[in-house]
Amino acid sequence: MNGAAGSRRTAAVAAALRWSAPRLMCVEDEVAGLHEWVRPGAVCVDVGAEYGLYTWVLSALAGPTGQVHSVEPLPGPARWLRTASRLLGSGNVTVHRTALGARAGRGTLSLPRRRGLPVHGRAYLTEDAHGPGPNAEFRTARLVATPVRTLDELAREQCLERIGFVKADVEGAELAVLHGGSRTLRHHRPALLLEVEGRHLEKYGSRPADLLRHLRDYGYAAHRWQHGRWAAVPRITDDCRNYLFTA
Repeated sequence: MNGAAGSRRTAAVAAALRWSAPRLMCVEDEVAGLHEWVRPGAVCVDVGAEYGLYTWVLSALAGPTGQVHSVEPLPGPARWLRTASRLLGSGNVTVHRTALGARAGRGTLSLPRRRGLPVHGRAYLTEDAHGPGPNAEFRTARLVATPVRTLDELAREQCLERIGFVKADVEGAELAVLHGGSRTLRHHRPALLLEVEGRHLEKYGSRPADLLRHLRDYGYAAHRWQHGRWAAVPRITDDCRNYLFTA
């Protein structure tokens, strides 16, 4: 498949996702606002990509001169991302089968199951977690080994000179991802779209206020998507789980 055809296919998927954002519960509203922060040629990192809800939109926005590094530690979703990327012809997408954390090494994911089926979106790294937290609602879970890298390590290995956008949804380990990306925050100053939920952060011994304070120390301010636009907010509240942070 040539590059032009691949770009058209990816753009069609991205357009469908943006259209669905305010209409379907399975597509997060914030997808509709990514175009304000991701321009052609941008380098993006999608941490906890799962099946690519954000990856394909970022790919279309970044275009053929940009890059999207799609980070997914679970083998099934990672295979899907690679297959979908190939079928769509998304030449600017690179899939990394790894978790991101505060330090590099080996880790273990707890993958919960409901009615015998895996719930990929609720998998979490067991390292540094104090019990399952809200995942106690699931009766069973399977342990999955995974490599763990840091955001700074990924940037260095991929020779990324300027990361413009990072999305992270890692079930409470968002602060660990930020600790492992301290150089990236200082030198790249990317916009950050983070899932911030107290119930998940708590199992790692942190709170939304800790994450907000950490990013303020780097000069970041918080925003949320409201009524079709990004609005600055002074604090994290329970009625919203995705927040944009800009330097």
